[in-house]
Order: sequence, then C-alpha cells, then structure tokens
Amino acid sequence: MPPPPPLLILKDLRLGFGGHPLFQGVDVAVGRGDRVALVGRNGSGKSTLLKIAAGLMDAESGEVFVQPGTRIAYLTQEPNLTGFATVHEYVVAGLGPEQQHEEHRVDIVLDEVAIDPAADPATLSGGEARRVALARILVSQPDILLLDEPTNHLDMPTIKWLEDRLASFRGGFVVISHDRAFLNRLTKVTFWLDRGVVRRLDQGFEAFEAWSESVMETEAVERAKFDKLIAQEVEWSHKGISARRTRNQGRLRRLRDMRNERAQQIARTGSVKLETEAGPVSGKLVVEAEDITKTYGDNVVLRPFSTRILRGDRVGVIGPNGAGKSTLLRILTGQLEADTGTVKLGTNLTMEFLDQARSRLDLDKTVWETLADSGGDSINVRGRVRHVVSYMRDFLFDDRQARSPVGSLSGGERNRLLLAKVLARPSNFLILDEPTNDLDMDTLDLLQETLAEYDGTLILVSHDRDFLDRVVTSTIAFEGNGVVREYPGGYADYERQRVIGDKPAETAGASRKDGPGSTTSTSGGAAKPKRKLSFKQQRALEQLPLKIAELQAAIAAQEKILADAGLYARNPAAFQKATDTLQAHQAALASAEEEWLEVEMLREELEG
Repeated sequence: MPPPPPLLILKDLRLGFGGHPLFQGVDVAVGRGDRVALVGRNGSGKSTLLKIAAGLMDAESGEVFVQPGTRIAYLTQEPNLTGFATVHEYVVAGLGPEQQHEEHRVDIVLDEVAIDPAADPATLSGGEARRVALARILVSQPDILLLDEPTNHLDMPTIKWLEDRLASFRGGFVVISHDRAFLNRLTKVTFWLDRGVVRRLDQGFEAFEAWSESVMETEAVERAKFDKLIAQEVEWSHKGISARRTRNQGRLRRLRDMRNERAQQIARTGSVKLETEAGPVSGKLVVEAEDITKTYGDNVVLRPFSTRILRGDRVGVIGPNGAGKSTLLRILTGQLEADTGTVKLGTNLTMEFLDQARSRLDLDKTVWETLADSGGDSINVRGRVRHVVSYMRDFLFDDRQARSPVGSLSGGERNRLLLAKVLARPSNFLILDEPTNDLDMDTLDLLQETLAEYDGTLILVSHDRDFLDRVVTSTIAFEGNGVVREYPGGYADYERQRVIGDKPAETAGASRKDGPGSTTSTSGGAAKPKRKLSFKQQRALEQLPLKIAELQAAIAAQEKILADAGLYARNPAAFQKATDTLQAHQAALASAEEEWLEVEMLREELEG
C-alpha cells in the first residue's frame, strides 16, 4: 500500500535579501506522523523557512502546497499576547471557525500548563507566555505543527510535558530547537539548512552530528581534488564548529573523574564529619553552607540545606520556574541572607555573575564598546591581549557587527555578547543563571568548550539537560515544597539516582539529607549486592576495540581510493560509491567509539 501523500509541500523555494539568496532550490515535504528536526546555523534561514511554510511570508519563487482541509499551527519564537484581556480569550482565538463549539478544551489544556484562564496576558513571565502560546496551538488539534524554539524559557517539568504531548501527537511536526535531548527523543527525520540548501537525513537528530561531519569531510576531499574552494567566510564558520563537535574522550574521562571526586564531597556534606573537616586550606574552599533556609511569608523556598563547594567544582542547579534557584544563588554568593543557617565564602574569590535578565548590557552602546569598555581596540581576555574583532569572531559574530548597537541584536546575539564579556574577565568563581537561553547549537558547543577549559569554580542554572550532562560534576535539585538535594553527576545521573530508591546510587558512595534534620547514608543497613556489567556490555567491551580497528582500516582504504585525483573523471560512479562508503564507515566509527567509552566508564565506575 503506497504511503499517504504529504500534507505540506515546499517546492523549489528561493528567497534572498539584498541580492544574496538566503536559500534556493528548497524542496521539503511533511506528512502525517512525520517528526522533523530543522537544523542549521543562526542566520541560515530556518525561522524564515518556517514562516513561509506557515503562510506568513512569501518566497521570491517556488510553490507552497497545502492539502485541502489541512490545519497548520505555528509557534513563533516570541509569542505576541497583546490585544487580549485574558489568557482564555487568547487561547480561544486559536480555535478554527468549525471548532468554536469545542471551547471546553481550552481550560483543559490551560490546566495542563498550570496557567489561570482569567490571568492578564500582560502580567505573564516569559516562560508562562510560552506555555500559553503552546496551549493555543495544541487546542486547535492541527494536522501539522511548526515549532520555532518551543522549549525556550520552559522549565524541565514543562519540557517533559511537551515531549509527552508531541510523542503522542497524531499529526506531523517540524521543530527548530537547540535542545539536543528534546530533539533526540522526538525526531525521526532531519532537514539541514546549510549555505542555502536543504539536505535530508532519514534519521532523527541523534544521528545528525556524525552525518554532518561526514558530509563536510567529503566536501573537503572534493575541494582538495578539484581545487573548488568554498568562500573563505564559509570555510571559517565551519572549521571551528567541526573541531568542537569532535568527540574528545580525554575530556569525557576528566569530567567523569571530577564527578567521582565531587561524589565524595557530597557524601561528607551534612554528615558528622562536616564539623571536623571545616577550615580547609585557604583558597580551596569556595562556598560552605550549613542548614540554610529561606521563607517568604507562607512560601517555603528552602528547607535546611547544606553543601560544600570546593575550588574546581562545577555545580548544576535545576528545578521548576519559580522554585527558588536564583534565590539559592544569591544566598550562596553572599548577596542575600538566609533566614537560618550559615554561609561561609572562601578567600581570594573573584566572582563573575551572569543574570537571567542580562541587565549588564547597555542597548545604546555598540558591540565594540561593550567588549572594549575601557576604550581602544583591544581587550584583555583572562590575561591575554586580543583585538576586539578577533575576539568577536570566537563568539560567531561577523566583523560588520562590531559597530552595530546592542539594541539591534537578536536575543541569542545579546546572550552571546554578554557571555563574551563575562568570560573575558579574569575570575575564579563563575555563576551563570540560564546562560543557554536563546543560544543556537554552535554557540552551545562554544560555551561547553570554554567552560571545559575554565580552571575556576562554576555554578550553573540551566534547563538544558544535554548541556548539564556535558559540563557539571554535581547537580543541586529543587524537588518541591522547599526540599533541595545534591546528587553527583549531571542531569542523567540525577534522574537515574532518583529512580534508585530515591537516593544517590550506591556506586557514588554518596549520602544526602532525606528531609529537614535527617541524614541517610549508604553505609547503614544491609549491604546491597555489587552491580556488574551485563553479559551484553561485557561482550561489547571485548569486541568494540576490534570493530573500531577494522573501521579505522576501512576508512583508510576508502581515503586512499579517493586520493586518486583522476578517479572522478574516469569513473564518477566509483567515486560516489567510495564517498558513500567512507561516510558510512565514519558514522559507524563515531558510534562505536562512543559506545565503547560509555561502557568503559561504567566498568571503571563499578569497579571503583
């Protein structure tokens, strides 16, 4: 039985600004049940393409075809709720003419996103406005959803709710997002908008990075053989990205070691050993908090919580919007007093703070003036003199933006600029409150690399699960009703430990407070059987090195074939076959190396 025809077809689209094509020859088809990730660099035209698909913009040429009767709903990056007296009124406007009798669904969906239907839209926070906009598009029960950064400003519980909603959605959707975990779970097809062309991968985003690397490596081979160089600007823009995306096993091992060390610190915090181990070597202690609490009226933000943060620790802070994460940051950094308990800050701390509101940016100043705020054309970047424009390029700014006012930048560009400013300053204690908001994946890769090389102490508030997994050594979690606990590892480690008896995994050797005034330790009670690798994992550990060696040899063989400069002219089919084989081997090698590393890290953790 042939597959049903697509509901939405974009054919041979072209659009340009100022004589330069943003994209051309774009062919995209979306049908019922399709789960599509649309990826590409900032400025590549992703949002514009989505607006054309939604009928909000016209292309210069090409065709947009929608099957008759198809309902399409579009979520913009910045929902506009003006002109509506209540949230209920705004969401009802999303119903089609034939759906007005189904108004009862509005309150059902608003209840799911925990928004009062009678609330004034003008009083909503950014996260609340995003939830209301999601309610509006979902209540219409569309056939196709077009989602532009749907997880921006959402907390983790809401992101999980949205994931579950989309996982059970019967229609098709196209989503632009920087949230890797979100895309990995939901998508089955990937459209890559790159240099004006859309490439299609019939796999979800999880396979995108290995595939895109193989495409770019093949292009490099072809350029070398036929001396057809891509423009210098494009070459530069991809070189850093490609390098950053390459898996660095040494860095992952270092992060694992740091997490193991942090687990031992957490085990001591709040235990009887805390008092006897107080007063560490000067400079080693960064923050020591003991039994701190905070209450606003009847709202208990923080029940007794203790932690010790030492030099070099990277601590993630997670929890729902409004739970008190920013309050905890202010208490731990001495900006706000706790109601009870004590906070001790270490000596010789040089603190840098990036707040959610990005209040340190002057919209009237230029990018140049913001970075070189003392004048001149150079900036001191952690003790090293850099030209302003050269440093801008590190954060993916175009040279022409140097004299642009900050007010003309997009939300993501402003965030990048503030990160560039904060990370340039010499510091040994960095506090980042939601640094990943509005950032694209290239900038997230850059930020991850920068933080991996940072030799100071880091506290990071974020809802980006993948980013937390790649950066932090422990996670402080707000678990409701003022209860806050700390777990070794990143977000995935936190979730796993929450499942295992609602306490940190025994392999971490950690103990933590179960509630006000009580302590739970893995040393008490009956000993639990030691975990070990499964038969499948043990077999993988033995066989994967052989598979990796075979793939490396196969890759070398294909590269030798492609090194023949006359192959394409003599036999284009053979050239294409060798190229395809090379790409497949490279993707398989990346997958095998990552699988081996995960099992090896698990083995060392269990044996340690």
